[in-house]
Amino acid sequence: MPFIQFDGPQMSKDKKAELIAKLTQTAHEVLGIPEQAFSIIIRENSMDNIGAGGKLLSDTHK
Repeated sequence: MPFIQFDGPQMSKDKKAELIAKLTQTAHEVLGIPEQAFSIIIRENSMDNIGAGGKLLSDTHK
């Protein structure tokens, strides 16, 4: 069973549903594996929990 993991920003339930549908459809088209075989997990991250270049993203994206 293929597994897709997506790490990104916090999203609404509608955006998550759209993302899951599109990731599943694209993976199915590219790999030729049935859509039902895919599992997807979305991990939402606050910009307070991510750093780049020694600084919090929340401080650099104000």
